[in-house]
Amino acid sequence: MSPALSRMTELSSVRKGGMKILVACGGTGGHIFPALSFLETLKSKQKDLDVTVIITKRKIESRIVPREYKVAYISLSPLRLSFGAKNLIALIKLPVGILQSVCIILKFHPTVVVGFGGYATFPLVFFAKAFGIKTIIHEQNVRAGMANKILAGFADKIAISFPETREYFKSSRDKIILTGNPLRKDFFKVSKKEALGFFDFSENKFTILVAGGSQGSSKINKVFIEALSGIQDKNRLQVIHLSGMKDFEVLASEYKNIDISLKLFEFLKPMHYAYCASDLVISRAGATTVSEIIFFALPAIIIPYPFAYQHQLANARILTDRGAAVLIEESALNAFTLAEAITDLFYNRSRIESMRGKYALINPASYERDLSDAVLTLVR
Repeated sequence: MSPALSRMTELSSVRKGGMKILVACGGTGGHIFPALSFLETLKSKQKDLDVTVIITKRKIESRIVPREYKVAYISLSPLRLSFGAKNLIALIKLPVGILQSVCIILKFHPTVVVGFGGYATFPLVFFAKAFGIKTIIHEQNVRAGMANKILAGFADKIAISFPETREYFKSSRDKIILTGNPLRKDFFKVSKKEALGFFDFSENKFTILVAGGSQGSSKINKVFIEALSGIQDKNRLQVIHLSGMKDFEVLASEYKNIDISLKLFEFLKPMHYAYCASDLVISRAGATTVSEIIFFALPAIIIPYPFAYQHQLANARILTDRGAAVLIEESALNAFTLAEAITDLFYNRSRIESMRGKYALINPASYERDLSDAVLTLVR
């Protein structure tokens, strides 16, 4: 069957209610979580949905994707602008990953391919377009990633999470749709009283949420523990700390020596309780994390991950430039600077309230379309 005839057959199935979709994710939970949130919403709008999620063979990725979705793997690793063994392995894997991508497309015959950025996205979106299949890419970060920058010239539509991202796709402005970053359906607001009750916390204490992303941050974990020793009135604080798997046992041991109300988790699925219970968030600036902080309108101390082309610094500016968060770059992060920032906000509740109010300047209502609607519009 020719690509054109195959395409016509797939479009016919969509009009009858069926839809086959390949969702390409790459690298980290920062790509996968928005993809899964998008699929949750799409399932509620589209019947007879046949989904295959494409990921690389990394344990974190395999663990995140629910069993309800078919999963296909491609053998790709990120290429770096440097020489070394890892880059050599990535180059060896490249033709294998390309061949796997082509085989997946030919076997699955998707109606549409949706790419969520990262190296695993590139061959799938590129060859899908070459076979006449509709494609859309989604950029979670403010600063567009290399794969999406290149794919912008091929994709039918470019979905972005923040208005500032338009500057990275100047030659493809007519394709851009502002959709925001998809959040999970179980992200909903509950009263602070209910959220504090979930953790068995007091309503009279200042609650801090410490989170380093889906895998945790050893740097933030270590410095926060050290910073607590420099904070007086710790008995008026309570902490929700998401450590990640790597540091959980070490932190559990460290906290035994600190007299503070604490809930320590490797990973917390009902995160909406943590956000709704908190007065202050201390976190990295991954795109999903920033979108969640915006949704819950929380004052924050943001510590961007300093690598990966400084994507997180650009994300952090969304909050800090509007006065909704305090920025500490990792080069300046130590126990003193973090304790000082926490203490300043702890004793200055009027500033906390002012920071909450700044979220009115970040208006999700300005989004042009939901990502699931954009995909459905593209294929109908």
